[in-house]
Amino acid sequence: MEPLPIVWFIAIAVLWIGYILLEGFDLGVGMHMIFSTRSERDRRVMLNTIGPVWDGNEVWLITAGAALFAAFPAWYAALFSTLYVPLTIMLVGLIVRAVGIEYRGKVASQRWATTWTYLIGIGSLITAFCIGAALALTSTGLPIDANGDRVGGPFVWLTPPAILGGVAVVGFALAHSATFLGLKADGPVRERAADFAARWAPLCLLPAAAWAVWVQIEHDAGVVSWMLIALAVVGLVYGWISARRRREGFAFIGYAAFGLFGVAAIFTGMFPHVLPSTVDPGFDLTIWNAANSNYTLGVMTVVAAFSLPVILLYQAWSYWIFRQRVTPGMIPEVHIVLPAVLRDPVR
Repeated sequence: MEPLPIVWFIAIAVLWIGYILLEGFDLGVGMHMIFSTRSERDRRVMLNTIGPVWDGNEVWLITAGAALFAAFPAWYAALFSTLYVPLTIMLVGLIVRAVGIEYRGKVASQRWATTWTYLIGIGSLITAFCIGAALALTSTGLPIDANGDRVGGPFVWLTPPAILGGVAVVGFALAHSATFLGLKADGPVRERAADFAARWAPLCLLPAAAWAVWVQIEHDAGVVSWMLIALAVVGLVYGWISARRRREGFAFIGYAAFGLFGVAAIFTGMFPHVLPSTVDPGFDLTIWNAANSNYTLGVMTVVAAFSLPVILLYQAWSYWIFRQRVTPGMIPEVHIVLPAVLRDPVR
């Protein structure tokens, strides 16, 4: 048994866990901007909590896709060709969200700000749903033939597991971001986020729990995977109790532990499969028949051993530098940049 395919399967699982945990609260904050408040100042507080880190968090998605392409080209090819519709929609959501974050504050107009607020929220929702759908399908199966080609039409991917996975990641993003806002914001935003984390977050996390259990049953998972499920449940309960007691840091840790152990349980449960075939089990892609050559994996391992610690240290440093809470008093008054053209100043 070659060890390098196992090492890179674990590495890709770690990258997806990092993306779900870090980008999860980014996407959730974008969604909370739509329905949690109508106050322009509160929305600016929310946006400023993720302002220094959101683009760095997206690097985890790019790195996960690149590692998938390099380490398991057959997995990458089958997954991306079969899911080109939802992945294209996800890309549009990412672009709209990124443009919204950058452009929202460029013009002193209430209409301008509100329009971009909704585009940020909708883009975040679309991105979270499509990511969840893609991960759910790679863990439960897609209709692929012996060559890894899709069997069926362009929307054959739209199945109950895809919907469950999409709803699961949306729900996790909402719950996770509520604890993040409670930890990073102050004032009305902090109070509403803490209330959401204590009241609605456990309900939001139920689809993710159902997805994780589905994978264990589907793949007849072993003891280790079920132990990870148990740890995820412990994290959920701990986070909920902490949220009810307004212990924001511990609530964040608890819900983050739920996401960490839950996604780890999904990848452990599907091992050694990377993309099951719903057409014929003989067409399943595993880490053995989807992996690149040992030479390629060896070179990748050496490069990752030197570059990954540097990236992690840099991102940890950036979080440490911007660790302070964002308060309403930090948000300056909006000034009119183009008064002759736009006469609807933000109030």
